[in-house]
Amino acid sequence: MKSFRKRQVGSMLLEGLIAVLIFSMGILAIVGMQAATLKASGDAKYRSDAGMLANQLVGTMLVSNRLPATLKANFDSSVSGAPSYATWSADVQNALPGVAANPPTVSVVDATDASATSRLSQVTITIFWQAPNDSALHQYINVVEIGCAVQTSGLCT
Repeated sequence: MKSFRKRQVGSMLLEGLIAVLIFSMGILAIVGMQAATLKASGDAKYRSDAGMLANQLVGTMLVSNRLPATLKANFDSSVSGAPSYATWSADVQNALPGVAANPPTVSVVDATDASATSRLSQVTITIFWQAPNDSALHQYINVVEIGCAVQTSGLCT
């Protein structure tokens, strides 16, 4: 009987160490899930902000003169000195990280049919950002068509 007890000495300590190991693995898994959740939450916030900024620009376009030539002159990023684009681009740089190295682009293309009495522009807005400590460049693309009916005075309604 005495030899049986000698073989069991320390088994309680071993069971305790195994329990601590399993508990530690569970805690590490929870910490890892929390880190992944924080990263996903940050990505969702930046994507939401990019969508809001793109919609803000579309709203500005809708309340301005919607003739294709005017939209291109005021909002197209390829046009040097486009005033409304410059203002909006500054807002984007203040709201999203990494935009200074990757400025947003706005493309305004006249999509009007030659025989139509209304004018139509296809606008493509692309916003880039790079989250802190993230090597990937993210983007949000919004494509919208903005049209107007041209009156005899040449104004858009």
